[in-house]
Amino acid sequence: MKIALCQIDTTVGDFAGNAAKIVAFAERAAAAAADVAVFPELAVCGYPPEDLLLRQAFAERHDAALAEIAARAPRELDLLVGCIAANVDASSGARPLHNAVAHVHGGGHRIVARKTLLPTYDVFDESRYFEAWRAPESNIVELHGMRVGIVICEDGWNDATFFDRRLYAIDPVERVVAAGAELVVNVSASPWSAGKVAFRGRMVEAAAVRHGVPMVYVNLVGGDVELQFDGGSLAVKPTGAALQPVVFAEALQVVDTAAPWTEDVVAPPTEQAHHGAIVQGIAAYVRKFGFDSCVIGLSGGIDSALVATLAVDALGADKVVGVGMPSSYSSEHSVADARALAQNLGIGFHVLPIAPLQQAFDGVLDPVFESKEFGVAEENLQSRIRGTLLMAYANKHGHLLLTTGNKSETAIGYCTLYGDTNGALAPIADLWKTEVWALARWLNRDGVRIPVSSIEKPPSAELRPDQLDTDSLPPYDVLDPVLESLVVHERSVAATAELTGMARAEVARLFAMVQNVEFKRYQFAPTLRLSERCWPGRRMPVAHRYREA
Repeated sequence: MKIALCQIDTTVGDFAGNAAKIVAFAERAAAAAADVAVFPELAVCGYPPEDLLLRQAFAERHDAALAEIAARAPRELDLLVGCIAANVDASSGARPLHNAVAHVHGGGHRIVARKTLLPTYDVFDESRYFEAWRAPESNIVELHGMRVGIVICEDGWNDATFFDRRLYAIDPVERVVAAGAELVVNVSASPWSAGKVAFRGRMVEAAAVRHGVPMVYVNLVGGDVELQFDGGSLAVKPTGAALQPVVFAEALQVVDTAAPWTEDVVAPPTEQAHHGAIVQGIAAYVRKFGFDSCVIGLSGGIDSALVATLAVDALGADKVVGVGMPSSYSSEHSVADARALAQNLGIGFHVLPIAPLQQAFDGVLDPVFESKEFGVAEENLQSRIRGTLLMAYANKHGHLLLTTGNKSETAIGYCTLYGDTNGALAPIADLWKTEVWALARWLNRDGVRIPVSSIEKPPSAELRPDQLDTDSLPPYDVLDPVLESLVVHERSVAATAELTGMARAEVARLFAMVQNVEFKRYQFAPTLRLSERCWPGRRMPVAHRYREA
């Protein structure tokens, strides 16, 4: 049996666009002599639809789109398409919908599988909308003389021999194989994070070896605000893989179950994967919100330089504009480095000095500041002046503003609300500062795009004379492992001090900084998810008094 893995980019609620794409890929699959075309989880409505699923009209339009797909798809081809389905056995208190898969053939369609394991952790909240299917062994359909077991995304992530700690009592893959499945197909919308491609490859291979059957894994690709879907679709037998996964791009790949599969799955290096995810995320966010260009405040530092370079890779140089906004405290190299970056990238660049605005604000505020010493209020004011200018420029020219903060700064609140946090999207807020430098150097691997001075100079916000980040923080190569322990792994202050070698009192100080600025992260721009523990999936109370000594 020839199977087309249809790795597509859908948009939530774009029923006409999603249906047209499914039909177009089905036609390509038929032209490639495929017998079956497999599409991702919830491909008809897009993933994740969230509270749109509570609207009856949304479900009705979904059903009409699925019927249209059936009517327009090549009739000789079998399609397995992720969709929603009514819970016909809904009783009092049961959710009215299932996360499901439809078999489309010959102009008609029927539901042949429903999702059993509904994730409710990190960024997922599927039990809010869907009823779990209690009989995964029934998710079998016969196609071209082969019994095909169907599982949906999380259903494939509970193998007792692969995971040290299982989240569920049921293994749907085990159930469909026990019920006679000769091939297992997983339709997925699995968001990407660093290391996910390699991990999925090991997981799917382990299941194929354990059960002695081929495994086909078709994943969504594309960006949905914070979530990035890499695709990375797979086809694996106990003897090896059939193809290399394509990441961060739509793809149609055909595999033949009768042919030998002997490939080894190779995952992209970390920096290449980070680049692919962020570039996809920027492009998808800008496009899906109806814009085509962006503006970035360029300080001459590494963070804004990196974001501008990634934006160029996502949108093209003609769709990116940089604005330098030197203050009376800015160093001479700040504007020079920002200008050099703009020239290297070929983007537009403007300089808007803020010193006159600083003076005007100082004059207005002097009576109420009562001649108090220069401090945080004045530092933050500079950032807010810049934020106002950037928003004005973005509004006037129809750009989206990208904010440039990294994960280290966001963790300890080294940012200004309504200032440098202004923006529609935070592309690198899930990269530690040390990862920012690593990605910048990777981008310069074939020639200088980001000025070397922007990479090598000591980090500084330049909000007061001779300011350096290390005036109040440890060096980032020391700071980042501590923050990762506290924020990603949620280790205690004591355990973090022991693990990293940092003095316990200093770890406690940093942990207090993290805890004190939850209100800032609550108001932060949407962050592209690049790790398993990104801000959108870390749910902490905004107002709380928990600290550790």
